[in-house]
Amino acid sequence: MAFSSTFPSLVPMAMFIIAFLALCLLPQPAQAITRHYEFNITMANVTRLCHTNSIVTVNGKFPGPRIVTREGDRLLIKVNNHVPNNISIHWHGVRQLRSGWADGPAYITQCPIQTGQSYVYNFTIVGQRGTLWWHAHISWLRSTLYGPLIILPKKNESYPFVKPFKEVPIILGEWFNADPEAIISQALQTGGGPNVSDAYTINGLPGLLYNCSAKDTFKLKVKPGKTYLLRMINAALNDELFFSIANHTLTVVDADAVYVKPFETDTILVTPGQTTNVLLKTKSKYPSATFLMSARPYVTGQGTFDNSTVTGILEYESPVLHSTKSMKKLPMFKPILPPLNDTSFATNFSKKLRSLANSQFPAKVPQNVDKHFFFTVGLGTTPCDKNQTCQGPTNATKFAASINNVSFVQPTTALLQSHFIGQSNGVYSPYFPINPLHWFNYTGNPPNNTMVNNGTKVLVLPFNTSVELIMQDTSILGAESHPLHLHGFNFYVVGQGFGNFDPNKDPANFNLIDPVERNTVGVPSGGWVAIRFLADNPGVWFMHCHLEVHTSWGLKMAWLVLDGKLPNQKLLPPPADLPQC
Repeated sequence: MAFSSTFPSLVPMAMFIIAFLALCLLPQPAQAITRHYEFNITMANVTRLCHTNSIVTVNGKFPGPRIVTREGDRLLIKVNNHVPNNISIHWHGVRQLRSGWADGPAYITQCPIQTGQSYVYNFTIVGQRGTLWWHAHISWLRSTLYGPLIILPKKNESYPFVKPFKEVPIILGEWFNADPEAIISQALQTGGGPNVSDAYTINGLPGLLYNCSAKDTFKLKVKPGKTYLLRMINAALNDELFFSIANHTLTVVDADAVYVKPFETDTILVTPGQTTNVLLKTKSKYPSATFLMSARPYVTGQGTFDNSTVTGILEYESPVLHSTKSMKKLPMFKPILPPLNDTSFATNFSKKLRSLANSQFPAKVPQNVDKHFFFTVGLGTTPCDKNQTCQGPTNATKFAASINNVSFVQPTTALLQSHFIGQSNGVYSPYFPINPLHWFNYTGNPPNNTMVNNGTKVLVLPFNTSVELIMQDTSILGAESHPLHLHGFNFYVVGQGFGNFDPNKDPANFNLIDPVERNTVGVPSGGWVAIRFLADNPGVWFMHCHLEVHTSWGLKMAWLVLDGKLPNQKLLPPPADLPQC
């Protein structure tokens, strides 16, 4: 009786406890946080192919450390320069909305960090999730200074595909036995093509097919019947790369940190600067075999290239413990990669990439265009220095590269700072040509005059201008694919084709519904690509070929997007510790 008389008073308390617990179980609003990282730029001895090199590293690691964050988080990354080289770091693909001071390209948005100096890169991840990466953005230092930048969805948000059992970054790179800084310095002096790399790498390791390299092979150990998310990054200096895993199918789900309509493929193609997320579904039962993963170049140009193949091993965990000796006895399957010059595969692969274009992840393609631009991209020549014999196309010329025949001359002070303080005179010209100055048959026989003009020119855009840009490859010194990277923006790839772009016919075939959205796109060899973007980010934004040799030769330019009228449409002021030239 005592129990029954007190029971009614317990009911409200029990209901309160149940309601409280239910509230705790409800999804809570995602809380953005500030994440701190410290990059100490130091020299480290690294041995590959029986060559020990003293290389520039972050925190003594090669490749560099992984940055992991979530959409909406703020990053504060302090970079301390302890090496003789000037340093700057670019956060490749991060939109940097109003935070151009943190973008990183030397002499574009900042002066480099000099020896003994530090700089804090301060930026927020807005509306992005997926795989990006970071790398040095001065000379050829990114050959060893690079690493993954992984942006997870906000808490309580899921992937629009099956949740992976494990996520694995796979970074494709290049290894040079010689010092890459010496290689490009010599090439610019002689006017010839630079020496090529000695190996490709997977997560810094060349793999089984190179001399003195068997122990330096990346191994991915997997369980049967699981789904793995491979975060693919091409950090190579000068080569587009095919990648495949023997006897396994890959499902592409993301490109340049933007979800795409999933599709299956045996092989992917990734240009320098691009990232691709793929799902790897392992075999349901232990296969009693190992499988090679391989990457080798896709080649379109006429110059020399590193004609080798990097390998890693996909190794299944056995239900029975095997000794290392018995594992070596297992059969090893090799993937079949496309031919080196398989432009047909490259074209078909890129055409399969489509935005999700749904209510949660819409494709906000500009339907109306305010400004139309036509850029030719390709190689050319520049005269030798006086009384010098060169090793370029002729002994009187050096190799060069240009956009609309303007080969970019690197300034000695940062363009963004010059713009912000209103002192651009003598630093840059605001009159970058919106079309080629001389029209010709771009993909036919090249003109007799292959000389480029030199200059530091930017193209000025009012805030919120909708842009359509056609980038046309040229056959001057040979047609070649050019992976063009635009800083500060994503763009939509609305069309591509071969031969010369036809403004009267080709736009009718543009995809304005679900084109892929990315930050780096390959201009097809002997063809053209059309992109659209909204200039909604004030600042100075670099655009360049991500083949480092072409960037060194001048295939680069900058866009200057003016402030809008509202406070949230204006570039933020520079940080107090911004490096000075």
